[in-house]
This record gives sequence, C-alpha cells and structure tokens, in this order.
Amino acid sequence: MKRVYNFSAGPAVLPLPVLEKAREQLVNTNDSGMSVMEMSHRSSMFLDIINEAEKLLRELMNIPGNYKVLFLQGGASTQFAMVPLNLFSGSKKADFVNTGVWSKKAISEACKYGTINVVASSEDTTFSYIPELDESKFSKDADYFHITLNNTIYGTRYTKLPETGNVPLVTDASSNILSQVIPVSKFGLIYAGAQKNIGPAGLTIVIIREDLIGKAMDFTPTMLNYKIHADNGSMYNTPPTFAIYMAMLVFRWLKDMGGIPEMEKRNIEKAGLLYDFLDNSSLFKGTVAPKDRSLMNVPFLLPSDELNKKFIQEAKAVGLVNLAGHRSVGGMRASIYNPMPLEGVKALVDFMKKFEIENK
Repeated sequence: MKRVYNFSAGPAVLPLPVLEKAREQLVNTNDSGMSVMEMSHRSSMFLDIINEAEKLLRELMNIPGNYKVLFLQGGASTQFAMVPLNLFSGSKKADFVNTGVWSKKAISEACKYGTINVVASSEDTTFSYIPELDESKFSKDADYFHITLNNTIYGTRYTKLPETGNVPLVTDASSNILSQVIPVSKFGLIYAGAQKNIGPAGLTIVIIREDLIGKAMDFTPTMLNYKIHADNGSMYNTPPTFAIYMAMLVFRWLKDMGGIPEMEKRNIEKAGLLYDFLDNSSLFKGTVAPKDRSLMNVPFLLPSDELNKKFIQEAKAVGLVNLAGHRSVGGMRASIYNPMPLEGVKALVDFMKKFEIENK
C-alpha cells in the first residue's frame, strides 16, 4: 500500500527520508552492530547521538548559551506540574492566558501549588481567537507568565508575544515548535512534546534559562526537578533513547531543508492555500479568527454533522486520513506539520473542491 497523506494532530506525520534512514539503521545503527534501541544510554555511541541532537537543536533554534536543553519524558502534561514545582520560588503566583483545553489543564495543575491569575480567556467563543491582553491585570510579582503558543485543537496561535517585563514567559510550544522562528531569548522556559514536529511520541523537550534552575519547591519529586536533569545531562535515568535518535534525524532533515526560516516560508504557503480555499468556499467554513490562525492546525466545518462524517469517510477512501476534528469540538481538522508536503495540501484542497461541487 502506498503512503497516505496523514493529517493527524499527533502522533503525526514524519519526514519520509527520516523514516527510511531509521529503517536502514534499525538493526545496525552507525555500524555499531546493534540497534539504537539496544544501546546503553551511557555508551559513547549513544552520547554521540544525544550530543548531536542538542547541537543541532541549538543551531536550528538559535538557543543562547545561557539556556539548558533537556531531553525528558512524560509529555507536555507532566510539564504542567513540573513548571510550577520548579518556578514557584518567590510569590508562588503565576499568570495564565486560557486559550483551550491544554491551557485549562496547565492551570488546573498549577493551582495545586500556588495562586493562579487567569488574565484573559477566549472560552466565550469556544477558543476561536487569542484574547487581547490588558497589562494592568498582570501580576507584577508573578513567578512566571504562561501561554500556549499554538492551540492544536482550536487552530489558534500567538502572532504577538505578551510583554511581561521581569516575569519569565513560559510556553507550551508542543504543536508549533520548529515550524516558525521562535525568539528563544524572550522566554524563560519553552517545553514541547515531540509527537508533532520533533519525532515520535515519548520525548519531551525543555529549553530553560539557567537562572530558573535550582529553585524547586522542597517537596518536588526528584524526577520532576529540572536541576537533577540539567546536572546529569538528561541522563539521571534512562532517557527515551529511540525517540532522541529519531529527533536527531529530524533535526538533520530540517537543517538540510534550509532550517526553520525556510520551513516557516513553506508552512505559510501551505496554510495560505488551505485558508484561501476556506475563505472563498460556499460550503466549508473555517472556525478561527483570521488574525490568529495557526500555521499547523486548520479546523473547519460543513453545514451538518452528516456532511462532516461523509467528508471524512470519502477523504479517507482517497488517501487523505485523520481529518476528524478533536472529539471535544467535532468537525474536521487538517494538521499540516513540517513534514506535510505542499502536494498533500493541494490534494486536500482539490478533494474539498470536488466535494463542494458534489454536495451543494
């Protein structure tokens, strides 16, 4: 069977050259006589892999020298607790912007450890926009200010970052990391689950400014303390070795493609093609305020649930798969991460045009 165009929100499509390289080296990685999945994580062979992964990520994202890169586990959901446990070192207050399910979960978790101030929310319209921020509502003594940079379920993203002064800006960048240039120095901490633009599920990347390390609350579990992982080079326990290897291959691929600025141009072109169709369609409807549209996740609707289901079924039959929207909102969602080629988006738009003609 030929490969389909996979629009899954995550685990998501991976670059074909990366998959082919991994297949080639699956049983004999780097002429070691064994698979990367069999290597000791403390061996020189694996240290070469994780060191290259970090070096490439630093280069791709232009990460300043005063930031640590950590390769962790537990997904972004574990970071919902890890961030407050490590950053509640002063007032034990944090400001949050509520822009969807993942923001709400991060807020709920942080409430267990301190005082949370929700400075703005877009829940009034099912998170279809990024709310304007009133700086007078910010907590001047907050230990951090948290945003979700791209909202996978609702298809919104920040196009302008909050100005938080001396309060560290923290973000969940799971669904748009590596898709566009992110000014790392504007953040105190960036975290991201890997299963969208980095690699397979199982790896979590944390990029944290060094002055925020070493201030964990007294009862913080050892495995949730950033200092432990930073001091041990992400090797305090066995890291997700295969996921790190795959991330390294993805970073190589990104570099070969021209890096993040080039990828951002491609992503703008892909998203623009799909949004242009939605804006001019008499049947399909986009759900996001145009100024806040994501480059990665594009939700849309048809006039009825019956048509939504029909569209998803017929799209699958022609090799356009995983287009169902999140169960909490329904409809459709096309996730067009870095590895999704322009040809895949063109195929989707062509099918949508055909479906519109046949179902008016």
